[in-house]
Amino acid sequence: MKEKIFNTFIVIVSLFVLMELLIKKSVVYVSIIYALTMWVNNLIPALFPFFIISDILINYNITSYIPTIIKNMCKHLFNINENMLMIFLLSMISGFPSNARNTRLLYDKGLITLEEANHILIFTHFANPIFIITTIGIYFFNSQKMGIILLITHYLSNILLGILFRNSIYLRNDNNYVNNISQHFGNIFIGAIKKAVDTILMICGIVTVFLMLAAIITNILQLNAYNAMIVKGLFEITIGIEALSELRISNSMKMVIASMILAFGGISVHVQVLSQITETKIKYSYYFIGRMYQMIIAGILTYIISIFVKI
Repeated sequence: MKEKIFNTFIVIVSLFVLMELLIKKSVVYVSIIYALTMWVNNLIPALFPFFIISDILINYNITSYIPTIIKNMCKHLFNINENMLMIFLLSMISGFPSNARNTRLLYDKGLITLEEANHILIFTHFANPIFIITTIGIYFFNSQKMGIILLITHYLSNILLGILFRNSIYLRNDNNYVNNISQHFGNIFIGAIKKAVDTILMICGIVTVFLMLAAIITNILQLNAYNAMIVKGLFEITIGIEALSELRISNSMKMVIASMILAFGGISVHVQVLSQITETKIKYSYYFIGRMYQMIIAGILTYIISIFVKI
């Protein structure tokens, strides 16, 4: 019965969107052009090379080159093994949805258990650092300082989340990593490019769809600037924070809201994560719970810092 209701809902929504596509062509056209422009100018430079590099580093077991003292510190802080640490570190550099992508890669290789895969998704929701400092800080807010503060609170909120949930998992003692360096580097490199192309195209499709939906909804409801920002931020990070930057509110409040939008990720990012873990037993609910906690932590951290740092 529930499945039938859900299917009916999907059909109704799809027909409604189809009608809007036919009636309001200009709104849809502008949103799609904006999505493709953002994909080319922001997402490809920020994500594509990192996807390739992270794939290569996974094959070469990057954590084996990390000093033991750092691995032991992370193990005690977050209760994670070396393979999970690899996901954590690469997510900090690459940005979402690489956390889900790398989790899926290691889970498929049998290098992390299902419980470990679910656990690591909670606190590896990192936005790309270049995106935060350049696009959000400099381009949207005209302030590199705001971008740096957002980056710090974004990273700290994940770290605190990892500490908070450290006892929610039973960590296995074995850490059997099978290096793939016996493969020819050319094969690893080409394979990494193919996977990166598939992922970046998938992201383009998802971002375009949700930007289009946000444009349709805000146009139909004729929302004011504040409500439009909420809707846009709920659907997609970039347009949400861009709309936020245009509001007539204090910079401190803008940073708090932007920090919470980054922590949540928007429905677009959630769908990107889902696309990476589909057809596995990895549970999306762990990722979602993490985002709820991170929104609260990130908002509080940003507010506290904004009190002491003049913007």
